[in-house]
Amino acid sequence: MHGVQAARGTSLTGDDPEVDRPTNGRHRLLFVGVAVTAYVVDVATKVWAMRHLADRGPVPLVGDLLQLNLVRNPGAAFSTGTRFTLAFSLLAIVAAIVVLVLARKVGDWLWAVAFGLLFAGIVGNLTDRIFRDPGPFRGHVVDFLELPHWPVFNVADMCINVAAVLIVIQSVRGVGLDGRRSHRAGSSLGDDGAGDTADGAGDTAQETP
Repeated sequence: MHGVQAARGTSLTGDDPEVDRPTNGRHRLLFVGVAVTAYVVDVATKVWAMRHLADRGPVPLVGDLLQLNLVRNPGAAFSTGTRFTLAFSLLAIVAAIVVLVLARKVGDWLWAVAFGLLFAGIVGNLTDRIFRDPGPFRGHVVDFLELPHWPVFNVADMCINVAAVLIVIQSVRGVGLDGRRSHRAGSSLGDDGAGDTADGAGDTAQETP
């Protein structure tokens, strides 16, 4: 009876780490792939914008909804905090390190995508601050995408904001970095408790003369 119960509990709760979630290696590769791809896209679009949009006014891309408008942003995402370029550069370095440390613990594909986008966005804008004028760690970020009534932004800003949305979604779903749901333990205990109660009732019935 207990052997059957153990087998049944394993299949229902999925507590075995070998069955419940893949190795972290796959998710690390996904993190790296997303981060590298998004970073390359960000850098390439900035280079293109600098070459083709300099000394030009807004260029309609999707009517009045989306325009190309090259600006140099000394601040953070969406042109905020323009007087704290050096501070933002130092914070970006710290943030990139934190993301790398957390990414090593990722055991869920959505977390891997979120951290990949977040890392690419942080490093993409940090690259501008380090290598562009007026100097190292004080460089102005290249922004070129403009929506109505919205600050001009770039691909790195988009990556950061999409990552933030994904992180919120995972938090609401209760999915931890390792891919496990926070309420799973309680559910598993409830399932095992129900199984023990049913088995106990059955054994009592069999022993009753």
